[in-house]
Amino acid sequence: MAIDVEDYYQRYGPMVLRRCRSLLRDEQQAVDAMQDVFVQLLTHRERLGDHGASSLLWTIATNLCLNKLRSKRRRPEDPAGDLLAQIAAADDAESRGAARSLLDRLFAREPASTGTIAVLHLLDGMTLQEVADVVGLSVSGVRKRLRTLKASVAALQGVV
Repeated sequence: MAIDVEDYYQRYGPMVLRRCRSLLRDEQQAVDAMQDVFVQLLTHRERLGDHGASSLLWTIATNLCLNKLRSKRRRPEDPAGDLLAQIAAADDAESRGAARSLLDRLFAREPASTGTIAVLHLLDGMTLQEVADVVGLSVSGVRKRLRTLKASVAALQGVV
């Protein structure tokens, strides 16, 4: 039986929008991403069951937003606009620049799912078990990725 996408939109739309806002930090992009989440849900509604809806939508929103951020970093739509936004948002330009450089070098070496794991655990405060359930790894796999990430950060900080 197909899920009722309209009902999901009414019930879970605000949660999805909050998630998109927290990751994208841009209202229009967040609204667009929320719509994309429900388009994906609509596209695959025949295959999806009516259980775990909030977790499913949370995961779709997270992955979609992280993919948008990766794509934007690789192919910025308006490089001058990005630069202006970075300058306008910077409290301490040197610190923010160093942090961005560090993160770019760090995540360039890691699988894409490591970024998802880091966001879910470190930013969203999800437990290792919750993160493991979302990304499809074991708890020990998530722990290993975080440990590797921590070691990479330490190594990069030594270089900087």
